[in-house]
Amino acid sequence: MIKTVEWTDDGVVMVDQRYLPTEELYPVFKTYQEVAFAIKEMVIRGAPAIGVAAAMGIARGALDSKATTMDEFERDFQETTKVIAGTRPTAVNLFWAVDRMTRLFNNLKAEGASIDEIKNRLVAESKLVFEEDLKANEQLGRLGGELIPDKATVLTHCNAGALATAGGFGTALGVIRGAVEAGKNIQVFADETRPFLQGARLTAWELMKDNIPVTLITDNMSGHFMKAGKVDCVVVGADRIAANGDTANKIGTYMVAVLAKEHGIPFYVAAPTSTLDLSIPTGEQIPIEDRTIKEVTHVKGQQIAPSGVTVANPAFDVTPNRFVAAIITEKGIARPPYTESLRALFEK
Repeated sequence: MIKTVEWTDDGVVMVDQRYLPTEELYPVFKTYQEVAFAIKEMVIRGAPAIGVAAAMGIARGALDSKATTMDEFERDFQETTKVIAGTRPTAVNLFWAVDRMTRLFNNLKAEGASIDEIKNRLVAESKLVFEEDLKANEQLGRLGGELIPDKATVLTHCNAGALATAGGFGTALGVIRGAVEAGKNIQVFADETRPFLQGARLTAWELMKDNIPVTLITDNMSGHFMKAGKVDCVVVGADRIAANGDTANKIGTYMVAVLAKEHGIPFYVAAPTSTLDLSIPTGEQIPIEDRTIKEVTHVKGQQIAPSGVTVANPAFDVTPNRFVAAIITEKGIARPPYTESLRALFEK
């Protein structure tokens, strides 16, 4: 199993995804500030994985607090959650994890727990977030695998595999793995996913490790292969899903969804229920992260664009629900109308 993130006594260990596939490095992030750096700088990425790392970062911050009074400890905790929450704005799993750890802290404080008891419980909770993510993605992968026909060719965008989660199955790639485990013969098109190249660097690497046949294509080849009848379905992950089923995912997902609709190809979204944000009615309320222009102008440190050129680099786009055939979660598969079906799954 690929270990994306792991709690150890020395700190939070993560595979540094910036160096894959050429180098497989597992640095240790010893403080909550270092964990926040890892999230912000995309050492770790993918909404579920960010949620797990956030929970562990908060636990790390609590464990390292030198506070001797509850007031001091609470101030330290609030500073930790503020720093973690400020790392990336789009992936709702980050804020889900912050809220979950904050609720636990407040409940334990209200019950009169000691500082040491709260520290231990926060560490245990972060480990529970990790375990729950593994189980949720395995379950949604097996449910989603039932939607994939035998001998299908699946197109996926970005990386929504083990590297985007706690490890194991992953979300979109979990669906593919679920289909393969069911004995189906599956082929995959992985588009490169500019500008950070998650498809080329990460998805292709994961699938090759699992001996699942994968063909790497550039982002602008998707329409060609759809028109040629060589794509049977599309499966992607998500960073935030609004109450109506509008879905934020890596930039370029919307383009793939429109092409799939034009060619009559089902477009599936795979994500755990922790990615649902039923507090916002539509995708219009999802904040879109803008990232550094250097991700566009450089590849692996090599400049590929003229110095001084104006650059736009939104990290995500929003796919309207009308393009989504189904949303696959660990609690079941939601279909239109999503306002009803997602609420029903969320309340299970």
